[in-house]
Amino acid sequence: MALTKKKIKKVVLAYSGGLDTSAIIPWLKENYEGCEVVAFCADVGQGEEELVGIQEKAIASGASECHVVDLKEEYIKEYVYPILKTGAVYEGQYLLGTSMARPVIAKAHVEVALKVGADALCHGCTGKGNDQVRFEACFAALAPELTVIAPWREWDMVSREDLLAYLAERNIPCSASLTKIYSRDANAWHISHEGGELEDPWCEPSKEVWTMTVDPMDAPDVPEKVELSFKDGELVSVDGKDFSNAAYDALMYLNAKGAAHGVGRIDIVENRLVGMKSRGCYETPGGTILMAAYKGLETLILDKESLKYRESVGHEFSHVIYDGRWFTPLAKAQLASAASFAEKLTGDVVVKLYKGMAQVVQRRSPNSLYSEEFATFGADDVYDQKHAEGFIRLFSLSSRITALSQKDK
Repeated sequence: MALTKKKIKKVVLAYSGGLDTSAIIPWLKENYEGCEVVAFCADVGQGEEELVGIQEKAIASGASECHVVDLKEEYIKEYVYPILKTGAVYEGQYLLGTSMARPVIAKAHVEVALKVGADALCHGCTGKGNDQVRFEACFAALAPELTVIAPWREWDMVSREDLLAYLAERNIPCSASLTKIYSRDANAWHISHEGGELEDPWCEPSKEVWTMTVDPMDAPDVPEKVELSFKDGELVSVDGKDFSNAAYDALMYLNAKGAAHGVGRIDIVENRLVGMKSRGCYETPGGTILMAAYKGLETLILDKESLKYRESVGHEFSHVIYDGRWFTPLAKAQLASAASFAEKLTGDVVVKLYKGMAQVVQRRSPNSLYSEEFATFGADDVYDQKHAEGFIRLFSLSSRITALSQKDK
């Protein structure tokens, strides 16, 4: 590299054990002279198979040490649940599985760096994606004094072939190969799939794309019901099982239920923050059930204007979290707004799972604004149908005035 490197004594790398980060460790040591590389791995529920032997692998690649931090419960309790309360869904479909995990990972990344006395942070995000922005925006908010190194924006390597050749030249073991088709990112909430045939939006995803859920066509022919109970907007039990202090376990339970019925698959073309479009397939079985149940409870409890405002918060917050602005005053204000509405979200919801669908079929709450007595077509004590005439005349007054004005002209 021809670039002059800033003197770095110790850097903490967000390490996954995959091809990119395996190459980054030796690259850092070669290009930042005298730099010690510490590996950091966040366990956000991506699966035990991805974490087996990861510390040994990091050391074999040249790291001085490797910190594996268990973030599963914190991720669901402190990030997923608050986001759920906002109702955030990006561009009408995406439940934000990748982006909502970035703040908790970035926070732990910074904490490890400060703990070991590092003066730099490093990530393996490409220069085309959203994650570089998400991570670095969090770093800026939490530890602006730390230098950020992004190898994909510095080195000359441009392909998997380049990375594999780089590792082979240095006799560094790596399980990756040229046969990898898809780029995947997993955590407890979801798994994303990109690349391969998905780069052509006209190409229907093959069965090989999906790894978490059963094909809805092959799902059971008999539906299954799941009952979720909420208290102040927080999930406390599922099917009578107490999960009030086990948010991660609750999601795993819902993931298993939803995956068995093919729930939570989407295939979208989304607008990336950096300006280009990308096509991806996402699987979010438990999250789809949770979102359906929560919104089902909202319809029972929130009045029209409150629900309208909460929906506007959800729309705006979907962009805030997608763009990596978690640690900002705006995010704090929007989360507080959603939390205030959630204070009355107590009740039970039954969701029916069938062939890829998660449909709310029952709901009840002590805070319900629905009353069969008031909604009935029969006689009631709070509504005189004769009063509707005056209401409608006032409601449509501006239209009446406009029409009369135009007629006079």
